[in-house]
Amino acid sequence: MPDIRSPLRYLWWNARRQAPSLLGGIAFATLWWLVQALVPAVLGKGVDAVTAKDTGALVTWSVILLGLGLMQAFTGIMRHRLAVYNWLAAAYRTVQVTTRHAARLGATLPKRLSTGEVVSVGNSDIAHIGGSMDILLRGTGSIVAIITVTVILISTSLPLGLMVLFGVPIMAVAVGPLLKPLHRRQKRQRDLTGDLSTRSADIVSGLRVLRGIGGEQVFSERYREESQRVRQAGVGVARVESLLEGAQILLPGVLIAAVTGIGASFALGGQITAGQLVAFYGYAVFLIGPMRTLTEMADRLTKGHVAARRVVRILSIEPEVGGGTATSQGGVLRDTFSGVTVQPGELTALAASAPEDAIAIADRLGRYADGDVTFGGVDLATLPMEEIRTRILVADNGARLFTGRLRDELDVRGTATDEQVRQALHAACADDIVEALPEGLDAPVAESGREFSGGQQQRLRLARALLADPEVLILVEPTSAVDAHSEARIAQRLAKARAGRTTLICTTSPLVLGRTDRVAYVEDGRVLAEGTHRDLLVSTSEYAATVTRGED
Repeated sequence: MPDIRSPLRYLWWNARRQAPSLLGGIAFATLWWLVQALVPAVLGKGVDAVTAKDTGALVTWSVILLGLGLMQAFTGIMRHRLAVYNWLAAAYRTVQVTTRHAARLGATLPKRLSTGEVVSVGNSDIAHIGGSMDILLRGTGSIVAIITVTVILISTSLPLGLMVLFGVPIMAVAVGPLLKPLHRRQKRQRDLTGDLSTRSADIVSGLRVLRGIGGEQVFSERYREESQRVRQAGVGVARVESLLEGAQILLPGVLIAAVTGIGASFALGGQITAGQLVAFYGYAVFLIGPMRTLTEMADRLTKGHVAARRVVRILSIEPEVGGGTATSQGGVLRDTFSGVTVQPGELTALAASAPEDAIAIADRLGRYADGDVTFGGVDLATLPMEEIRTRILVADNGARLFTGRLRDELDVRGTATDEQVRQALHAACADDIVEALPEGLDAPVAESGREFSGGQQQRLRLARALLADPEVLILVEPTSAVDAHSEARIAQRLAKARAGRTTLICTTSPLVLGRTDRVAYVEDGRVLAEGTHRDLLVSTSEYAATVTRGED
């Protein structure tokens, strides 16, 4: 369970979860930097050996330099491997906890957050959280390397050592003013990108409607305008980043020039040797790397903190409905507010004068919304949510087909036999869809099943619901997108497929209502009349007007 009391605590929780690999990576990164820090000193000793014409010393320092090179290669490989591992571990641990929580939130999530905000977590925030773990390796090692080099320089030449000691922090602080506007522009770009993702999702989901009313061009223009704003925001981010990159090269360059110039005058005056001058120059050049790493660490940790704030916001959302620990033997499912009662083993229909009333009742019966609902005499709110989801299935037209093999998308539990799959497809009048596919049930399904028409998707979703074979099945307008001939066949076959099982169908289709055992007519959110379809047509004029659409 992640620590979501604050963004910093969430990042710290991530670090604790991967402490061994993180500490190992920091150790290799520190050794990697220290080996590089020793190279200028060894080069300086080698130059002094050449000046003194000491062949033995030159060979010795050459061998040491070779050893340092091999050590640098080994520690660099291990540092990089652990850096990638830590990046992936932190990023995809975030994917796991947010996906798990999104599944737990269910219908609450789209009510509280836009599509763009959720997409941003998987699109960019996980990269920033992973980057905040990755940079800890090089960042910690760079601090140790700077301290080590400073000690070496001070012990060799106090003036030059102090110059580097004070110069490095000044250079690091000098680029600080650029970080705040950078982060501000990055946040604006992320927000605009999230809004653009939301708009694109809305456009794609409603593309057919837009084409039908001639609004495709209007929304296309709006999308283009927002896309340009995102592009301009990206250019603004790049402008500050380019200044930051330039400053990270220019300012250390000034320090290198100063150290080299003063060191050369010391060498000419005999205060330091030629080898030490070479070493000082090497250290000044070397320090560019650790200094840039420190700036990068500040940038990445800030981005990680901002990303963690968004993740914590999602993880802090509580479901609108929760579960308890009670148990139920099953039986009558009743919504007290509306008076809708679903008897066990019956095929019940719910016909509402307002479609939104039927949807609200289905949500309460399936525990997607709060309500005074009992299941076998037990308050539904006291049952564990996992048990409710297993025993009561609400299948509406907001459901989607997922990407993958068609059979796997229909048989989500992977336990159905070929005959059971065939029977479910037959009951949903979807067998012709499968027969038309060259690969049959092995055919791949695209995202949201977009290769199928609306009616085909509806029939396949119905087959999936039948294969799940829940104790209680609640279908919301399962035949609204199919033709009358198919609707009549589905109604007939559905009654046989769910014989002896508890089923509630929310519909106003006479073809379906005539096949049910009992119909509950709802007006203004409450049951006005109950009986068979034929009886209600005669006894309740409001019902007759609703199911016949006011026609004679």
